[in-house]
Amino acid sequence: MGVYGQCFGYPEFSVSLKEGKISQVRVLRGAPCGASWNAASRVVGQTPEEAEVNMGLAVQFGCTADPANWEPLGGQSPVHLAAKVHQTAMRKALQQAEQEDSSGKRGYGHSYR
Repeated sequence: MGVYGQCFGYPEFSVSLKEGKISQVRVLRGAPCGASWNAASRVVGQTPEEAEVNMGLAVQFGCTADPANWEPLGGQSPVHLAAKVHQTAMRKALQQAEQEDSSGKRGYGHSYR
């Protein structure tokens, strides 16, 4: 999928923490509809616990998938699936940021501050 596949698809974030809160989020790969970038900007300033929950909520507001079009294998709407996928990606990024923070390394790049 080339460059498109590098930019869009399963979301991936890089998060920086400062004083126990998210100071910046970089979207490394996001949803083609743009919901990943919008949601990332909304969690800056939140604690990791708040951001993990609120990432899913924010994605649902920006998701352009048809909520009535239920996904047959998992039995859920694509909007709810998008929320879960983004929450998982945020959880992974937060774990990485906490590891880097405790080892003295810092996150890289920025998109939202």
